[in-house]
Amino acid sequence: MGSVSDKVSGKVNEMVGKAKQGVGDALDNREMQAEGAVQEAKGDAQQAKGEAKEAVKNVIDKA
Repeated sequence: MGSVSDKVSGKVNEMVGKAKQGVGDALDNREMQAEGAVQEAKGDAQQAKGEAKEAVKNVIDKA
């Protein structure tokens, strides 16, 4: 995946994860809360990966 698609996928996973956590809180469903937290963390990692790819590309482009 490219840096933009990593960032977009990461943002989507982050938002869905937060939503799952909210629903889990409302329903007092610890499993859904945990799934949401994991998905949010996955989204954060995807976004970081996209940022890193972009940074490397910028360095290469300047060389």
